[in-house]
Amino acid sequence: MDLRFGDSRPTAEERAAVDALLGPPESSWEGADRSDADLRWARGGRAARDRRDLLLPGLHALNDRVGWISEGGLDYLCRRLTVPPSEAYGVATFYSMFSVRPRPATVLHVCTDLACAAAGAPRLCEAAEARLGPESGVTVERGPCLGLCERAPAALVVRAGEDAAGAKAGGGVTRAAAVSAPAAPDAVVRAALAPENAPEEPPAALAVPQAPDPGLLLLGRVGTVDPADLDDYRAHGGYTALRRAFALGPAGVIREVTDSGLLGRGGAAFPTGRKWQATASQPDHPHYLVCNADESEPGTFKDRVLMEGDPYALVEAMTIAAYATGARHGYLYLRGEYPRALERMEHAIAQARARGLLGDDVLGQGFSFDIEIRRGAGAYICGEETALFNSIEGFRGEPRSKPPFPVEKGLFGKPTVANNVETLVNVLPVLTLGAQAYAAIGTGASTGPKLFCVSGSVDRPGIYELPFGATLGELLTLAGVRDGLRAVLLGGAAGGFVRPDELDIPLTFEGTREAGTTLGSGVVMAFDDTVPLPRLLLRIAEFFRDESCGQCVPCRVGTVRQEEALHRIAERTGADAAADITLLREVGRAMRDASICGLGQTAWNAVESAIDRLGAYE
Repeated sequence: MDLRFGDSRPTAEERAAVDALLGPPESSWEGADRSDADLRWARGGRAARDRRDLLLPGLHALNDRVGWISEGGLDYLCRRLTVPPSEAYGVATFYSMFSVRPRPATVLHVCTDLACAAAGAPRLCEAAEARLGPESGVTVERGPCLGLCERAPAALVVRAGEDAAGAKAGGGVTRAAAVSAPAAPDAVVRAALAPENAPEEPPAALAVPQAPDPGLLLLGRVGTVDPADLDDYRAHGGYTALRRAFALGPAGVIREVTDSGLLGRGGAAFPTGRKWQATASQPDHPHYLVCNADESEPGTFKDRVLMEGDPYALVEAMTIAAYATGARHGYLYLRGEYPRALERMEHAIAQARARGLLGDDVLGQGFSFDIEIRRGAGAYICGEETALFNSIEGFRGEPRSKPPFPVEKGLFGKPTVANNVETLVNVLPVLTLGAQAYAAIGTGASTGPKLFCVSGSVDRPGIYELPFGATLGELLTLAGVRDGLRAVLLGGAAGGFVRPDELDIPLTFEGTREAGTTLGSGVVMAFDDTVPLPRLLLRIAEFFRDESCGQCVPCRVGTVRQEEALHRIAERTGADAAADITLLREVGRAMRDASICGLGQTAWNAVESAIDRLGAYE
């Protein structure tokens, strides 16, 4: 391996950040301040290369301590892990939360995506930028969805440094509280200048308009149980499902999950039992479990609320999934924009480990399992499971071609089961109620309860739990839809629009398919007639252009051409609208048919539905 490092040197802070994660270097080969005599041979090179998966945590450590990733800091991290600097640079520049150029230690991230844009985010950005000039020590960055759609417009202040205020994690990361509900310019500026004085985030229960309701299966503990108290969780039924799982055995758990009809809640709706069975039956070992908590779809925030309000439920559910599939190690891949969820999950995992609910002998059953958290860094594409695997392994988060499928060769080339937070948490009522009782909820093809993320032009935005089969109109009535409803976006940016006269659509996977739209991950965004639809479509196109990983030509080029055409239509320049709409259809078909992953395949969906169902440009 030919490693060529630059002449830049890491600062003392950068070395400390990396060494806190990796331990002190053992030789000059790794960057230790020793005699050059030990550079004649590489000691521990193979072991260092086996730690390639620590590249992303290492980048976080640098970015969190200093606020950006310098050439010297990157080179030092590369020496420690024997990663070619060019590859590490490619990884560092892949994620929007990292910077390889100098910037202030405090960054104000302002969401400009769909719900926030409709709630006045552009005006918020302009006001913040006008009042936070270069001399303020704060940089303002406009970005995609922060997962705080129920409190739009939303902003997040991030301050780097070992001793700044905020939640703490590896490498000295410090993050200030999110400012929202709604984020007024004065409050945002005050929080950016003094994050330690930022107001406390509201409790997770505020995002659940139905709370407290003991009849809720997935959200029943949110707002009722102290999310930091393991004993409180157990007093409210916690770990009952895991004990039943041990009584059933791995095969029995998979049979229960299969008989329940539980489908994946991330959007693909793949049968969970089949996925678990396929992984468990693989002779190759070790098996891995990955929880995909990188919910970056604009309008989605249900997993955040579950992790903030009921973190032990996810720990228990991951333990059950690992037991059923033969996994001994699990990864929780968590959005980098979720500081409070990170803090809650770190605490829950540590408490479970200390109490014998994780580790070498879970509940004295001879089963070994532990969970490791990996933070994302702002990349929508990493919600795709194979891109997520690459991200964990220390590579750019680009999707892999299938087959082989993850159940055969997933994380680190081993059999892997990947589920999102909502899917895993559904396993708890499957085991406590029993498969048949669970399957009796909802419809025959879509069983159980479903979480819906409702935002936009409604009076009570938040997470709603309803059985599959409820109609869109019933959900919007619960949320208090406002007068002048113009359109409803189902499934987020990758979903489709429906008209106000289509509110009788049943909220099931099969019902939305028959209606020519998609349920996706459960996003429901309502827009009234004050929202300019062409600008909304243009923002969706900008989102997909920014989030395309660029690996395949149809998506890399198609998302740019789609945005260009929508710009021309919105600004009434260039070709007439009819010609551009024809071009949009051609580009959309090419992306749908030839893109490697779901990002490119769905990038045209919302625009197409707005043209065909809403007559957006008539």
